[in-house]
Amino acid sequence: MTTIESLYLYPLKSARGIALDVAEVLPTGLQTVGARDREWLVVNQRGKFLTQRTHPKLATVIAAPLHADRGLQMQAPGCEALDVSIPQPSTHAAVQVEIWQKPALAIDAGDAAAVWLSRVLGESVRLVHAGAGTARLANTAYTGPLEVPLLFPDGYPILVCNRASLDDINRQLPAPIPMQRFRPNIVIDGPEAWAEDRIATLQIGALQLRLVKPCERCVIPSLDQFSGLAGIDPTPILKRQRFDTALRAVTFGENAIVDPPGQFEICRGERVTIVFD
Repeated sequence: MTTIESLYLYPLKSARGIALDVAEVLPTGLQTVGARDREWLVVNQRGKFLTQRTHPKLATVIAAPLHADRGLQMQAPGCEALDVSIPQPSTHAAVQVEIWQKPALAIDAGDAAAVWLSRVLGESVRLVHAGAGTARLANTAYTGPLEVPLLFPDGYPILVCNRASLDDINRQLPAPIPMQRFRPNIVIDGPEAWAEDRIATLQIGALQLRLVKPCERCVIPSLDQFSGLAGIDPTPILKRQRFDTALRAVTFGENAIVDPPGQFEICRGERVTIVFD
């Protein structure tokens, strides 16, 4: 039997993840009371998105939802916590940001948040929020005719990982690494290692997730997700057994979309029905 082992939400892209027992699932990804997945983003002064790839200290930032107004509370070592309200277009500037060379509109979150994050990261940065005008779509080469809206993930709204696949990697490492290194939204437990390569859909209650593209991996899985420091690197193993010649990259996990679209609730421990290709 396959079940949901874990659920994770990342209100601020590349900051520390939040484990959930229950999550709502929308076409844009997971959400909980007060927060949507990757609806906040750190950018440099040119509007280019920043992640742990270049700024590993983002792993030390805890970004938790403020349930009262769907704002954000940020915490980091050596800093006082900062509450940030959702910026409104009537009072905050609309800005153009860039994610993987593609533009998107966002709302600047103000100077206090910029100063706080600049102190943590050691350079001048801004915090932005995905407003109503944030118009990004997943790549239709993989989603087909369905237009899938995005907030600030790299390219797809949901990442699914398989516990047995990580177990296979960990058997080859000098010490095990946690699943959080791969920053999934949904972790499934039950299928054999790498079965996700052959999965077409996951049915979780009324929710159907279509797995559309392997997730290309970067340096982030080598980083400790609490300190941002370099740790045991799974990349050499991934290069040996998980190099995708079509993508010209190593892969772990599967990008997924909600198809057909809708709003659903899922729970940790819930049963998952698998349909293979």
